[in-house]
This record gives sequence, C-alpha cells and structure tokens, in this order.
Amino acid sequence: MSVITKIEDWGNAHRPGFLDIFRIALGIFITYKGFSFLGDLENLKLTLNGMNMSFLAVSIAHYVVFAHVLCGPLIAFGLLTRIMCAVQLPILIGAVLLVNFPKGFLSVGNHMELEISILVLIGLVTFMVFGAGKFSIDEKRRQEALHKRV
Repeated sequence: MSVITKIEDWGNAHRPGFLDIFRIALGIFITYKGFSFLGDLENLKLTLNGMNMSFLAVSIAHYVVFAHVLCGPLIAFGLLTRIMCAVQLPILIGAVLLVNFPKGFLSVGNHMELEISILVLIGLVTFMVFGAGKFSIDEKRRQEALHKRV
C-alpha cells in the first residue's frame, strides 16, 4: 500500500462532517473569484505585472481564471476533489506569498485579501488530506466501486 493510499484512507476515516459545508462554500468562493477575475482581467494582469514578467503575467492570469472556473464547481460538488485542490495550490501559494503578503495583514485598502487567501489555502490542503467527504460525488463513486468488488 503506497503512502498516498494510506493518507487517503486515514483522511476518509477521520473526516469531520462539517467539512462538507466548508468544501461547498470553498468551491463556490473559488468559482466566484474566477468569474470576478474573468470580468476584470486587466486588473488581474496589472496585479501580476508587479512581478516584472509581462508575458508570464498574462499566462498566469489566464491559468488562474481557467483553474478557478474549472476547479471551483468540481470542488463544490466533490468530484476529483484532491486533484482539483492540487491544481489550485500553486495559485494560492502565489497569492499568499507574492501578491498579498507584501501588502500586509489587515490592511484597509486590501480588503483582507491576505487573510482570505490563507483561509482558502488551508482549506485546499485540508481537502487534499481529508478528501471530499460523505456528501460528494467522489464518495458515491467510491461506494459504487466497493459494491462492484463484493
């Protein structure tokens, strides 16, 4: 049994129930942010241009929008949750370390973006470990696979 399988089994066995509500809210929020960035792509590009990499900034902006719009609903429904959280991790690590951290904690003009980014990052790591939960498509697929084996 591989280490990843052991972590998945442990996470499935020790999962608190309230995390389903948090997973759904997290998925909806990520989707909202994706459409928010899509509606104001120029602002996202300007934010990333502060990194002094213009072509890379445009590429990252498109990756962020695509990943948020694709992964957000899948996280909310609990489909391929661990993979979708892994796709989101580089975005949130970049948001915390490169974009929001230099602006500081509890800054008025920043609208608590750093704190929200940290909360979303913690949520993504949590769902990578614990999985989607009881009320998810992943769980339904896992139960169907168990019944087919028996």
